[in-house]
Order: sequence, then structure tokens, then C-alpha cells
Amino acid sequence: MPKQFFKRLAPHPDNIKKNRWLSWLGSALHDPRLWHFNRHNIAGACALGLFCMWIPFPPQTVMAATIAIFMRVNLPLSVALVYVTNPVTIPPMFYAAYKLGAILLGVEVQTVEFSMTLHWLTTTMGLIWQPLLLGLLFVATFSALVGYYGVHFLWRLHILQRLKDRRQRRLLAQAKEGASPGKYPPG
Repeated sequence: MPKQFFKRLAPHPDNIKKNRWLSWLGSALHDPRLWHFNRHNIAGACALGLFCMWIPFPPQTVMAATIAIFMRVNLPLSVALVYVTNPVTIPPMFYAAYKLGAILLGVEVQTVEFSMTLHWLTTTMGLIWQPLLLGLLFVATFSALVGYYGVHFLWRLHILQRLKDRRQRRLLAQAKEGASPGKYPPG
């Protein structure tokens, strides 16, 4: 079950190999370890993708792919998880990270009104960059840890459930064999 879930979630390997932004990686994309769906590759890819999604600039996908290649974790999943942050989700997520960073630094939370101008970037970002970056680093690390250990935990639960189901089927089959007439002479 977990393997099929992650395979559905991940983009197709050919799409990543043909991506023009990743073409500079060349034959490194053909390493089979980057395409495996096992517990360790998936856990590492989740940690990497969830960490990189908090990077506050656009080439987060390229960074996730490059680091996935060096770490030898599942490349499609690490790239796919970066897209949790998108133009709709970035403002509330980054604002929450900013507020967390301000609390951690013990500074007052500034009222920030966002506008896509160079003036806003130079003035407002100059005021909030420290709490924002601290908050982003904190939530990125927390997300990566939760993703890594969460995958290991859920994968283990799935395996235990499969073992339990197999044991139940075996016991049920044994009970049916013992109850069938004519199988054993009456004692």
C-alpha cells in the first residue's frame, strides 16, 4: 500500500529526465537508486522535499532534485513534495513561519502587507528577514523530521497490519481444514 501510494504521488521518471532545468545533471538521473520506492528512499525523499518546500526562492525544485541525487533518495517524490508550497499556500505558510520566528526571537510581530514591488522587497523585507528566516529554518527542520520519522512509523504500521492479516488468514484456513467433514476420522 505505501509503495503504490508514493508511486501515484510521484511524477513519472521520464518527465524529470526530460526537464530542461535538470538537463545539466545528465546521466546522474539514470541511477536506479533515485527511482526506488523503499522505506529508506521514501523517508529520505519526504524529509528532503518537506525541507526544501520552505526555501523562500523559486529554484527550490532544482535544489531538491540536486540534493536528492547526492543523497540517493527518491527523486520524483522529493521534487513533488516541493509543490506543497505554491502561490496559494506560500503567503499563509510564510506568514506563520515569520510569526513563529518573531516569537522565538522575542521581537514584536510587525503588521506586514504584501505587495509585489521592489520597494516592498527592500523596505519590508529588511525589517522582517531575521524572524522570517529563523521561522522558515525551524519549520523546515521540523517538517523534515516529521516526514522522515512519520514515513518510517507509518510504513512499520502497514507491515505489522499485513502480518496480522496474514496470520488471521492462516488461522482461518487452518480452522476450515479442521472443520471439513471426512478429512479426519472421528475420534
